[in-house]
Amino acid sequence: MKPLRDLGEFEFIDRIRRLIPPDASVLTPIGDDTAVVREIRGKQVLLTTDMFVEGVHFKTQTPPQRIGYKALACNVSDIAAMGGMPQYALVSLGVAPGKTVAFMDALYRGIIQSANKFHVRIVGGDTVKSRRLVINISLLGTARKKDIVCRKGAGKGDVIFVTGPLGRAWKSGKDLCFVPRLAEAQFLLRQGLKPTSMIDISDGFMADLSHILHQSRVGACLWKESIPLAEKAKLRHALYDGEDFELLFTLPAGKARRLKTLRTGGLQFFPVGEIVPGRGTVTLLDRKGRKTPVKPGGFRHF
Repeated sequence: MKPLRDLGEFEFIDRIRRLIPPDASVLTPIGDDTAVVREIRGKQVLLTTDMFVEGVHFKTQTPPQRIGYKALACNVSDIAAMGGMPQYALVSLGVAPGKTVAFMDALYRGIIQSANKFHVRIVGGDTVKSRRLVINISLLGTARKKDIVCRKGAGKGDVIFVTGPLGRAWKSGKDLCFVPRLAEAQFLLRQGLKPTSMIDISDGFMADLSHILHQSRVGACLWKESIPLAEKAKLRHALYDGEDFELLFTLPAGKARRLKTLRTGGLQFFPVGEIVPGRGTVTLLDRKGRKTPVKPGGFRHF
């Protein structure tokens, strides 16, 4: 197989350019100093970025197409969690010269697969020499100002929801082929059910719930038997594993009751608890009315 060093940087960039279809909203092709896109009127601009390092975020033997798909999909999930829609992506790579051209083609096929699925235009990026594979994707999205959802708005009495079963995503392979919950977030907004807070579950349910609780200065009571478990998952997996990329959000009680009456077209919304007083504290309530404290935890980056 032909190593990347035999191709060279500029021929590699030309190869990428040929893989990416043109788009009328992109005014300069890949290869210029910056990307120029059409003016986005009447919308707030959302910016997010994620970095993936070989040996930390994925294994060396992980299929490159799966790596590429996930690298972009994680950013899409962040935009979904803010109530926005993704638009334009910049893809930067640190690559060992010994990587094969076939490997890099497959990696980009995964990125493009994800981009096509979620209507993202890839408009540029950068490539550098690296000892291990590093992927950094920056994504621009848009949202109406009134639709933007942050982490800090949860209030006492709000119901806590998740959009799918949790746990063992890394074991089942879901972490490499998950679907960012854009459709679920946009459904809520169209129905006038804007969440009071929202986040996507990447570092673990408890870790990400803690972000909402601390920024909103509240606590939570979780309903033990209501937490949806993925196949073969136990409660500890659902609470701490991470990489589920489901949405975790809160709704006032009235809106939560209304959500239960709606036809969702197959979209899933699971009520799993309630916001209570007590900054950052979490208890677990079982069907017999017994409460136990829940320890914080989840993935730690450092």
